[in-house]
Amino acid sequence: MEETNRNTRERDEVAIDLTELLMALWRKVHIIVLAGIFVGLLALVGTKLFVTPMYTSTTKFYVSSQTDQNTSVTYTDLQTSTQLTKDYAELVKSRPVLEEVISVLDLDMKPQALASKITVTTPADTRVMSISVVDADPKQAKDIADAAREAVSVQIKEIMNVDSVKPVEKANLPEGPSSPNVMRNAMTGGILGVLLAAGIIVLIFLLDDTIKTPEDVENYLGLNVLASIPIYEGTGAKNKKRVKGLSARSFQKKSGKRI
Repeated sequence: MEETNRNTRERDEVAIDLTELLMALWRKVHIIVLAGIFVGLLALVGTKLFVTPMYTSTTKFYVSSQTDQNTSVTYTDLQTSTQLTKDYAELVKSRPVLEEVISVLDLDMKPQALASKITVTTPADTRVMSISVVDADPKQAKDIADAAREAVSVQIKEIMNVDSVKPVEKANLPEGPSSPNVMRNAMTGGILGVLLAAGIIVLIFLLDDTIKTPEDVENYLGLNVLASIPIYEGTGAKNKKRVKGLSARSFQKKSGKRI
C-alpha cells in the first residue's frame, strides 16, 4: 500500500513538473519564435552570400552491340549487356577519358578534380547511361558532359568491342542552380533556432532550484507555511516624492514659512 502511494506521489510530481515546464515554454514562446526567425534569416543570408551556386548538366547515351541486331536475343544476352553497363560506367571516370576531356576543353584542373564533378548513373534493367556534371559555370558543366560522353564512346568502342554508342540526349544548359536550396536551408535554420531556444529555456528551468511559492516550501522542504508576506510593487520614487511633498506642505502650514 505504501509503495503504491509512493508511486502515485511520484507520478503526480512528474505531471506537475511537466506542466510547469510547458508553462515556462509558453511564457517564453515569443523568444522561441524570434530565435527561429533570426537563425532562419541568418541561414538565408549566409547561403546567398557565402555558398557558391552549382549547376548540373546531364547527357545520356545508349550502348548497342551486334547481338542487338539479331532477332533471337535471349534473356541471358540482355542480362549480360546490363551487367556490362557497370564496366562502361567505370570507363567514364577512367584517366584516359578525363585527360581527353581536359585536353579538349583546355581545363585548368587535375583528373581527380574533374572526376569529383562527374556522376554516372544507370537505371535498373536498362543500357541507357546518364552522365551528370556539377559545376559553378552552367556552360562549362554542359561542355564537360558532352565532352565526357564523346570521349567515353571512343573508349567503349575500342576496349569493349562495341559496335556503336548512340547519344540519347545531349547535355542541357542549366537554367537555374541545382544547389544550394536556399529555402530549405532557411527552414532548417529556423527549426534549429527554435530547438536551440527551447533547449536553453528547458535547461534554465531544470537548473532553477529557487523557491517561489508556498507550495514549493511544502514540496521541497517538507515544512508547513504558517503565513506569507505579500510584496507590493510600484512603490517607487514617485510615491516617495509625493509623500515628501505632502510632508513639506504640512510643514509650511504649521510653520508659516515657505520652502
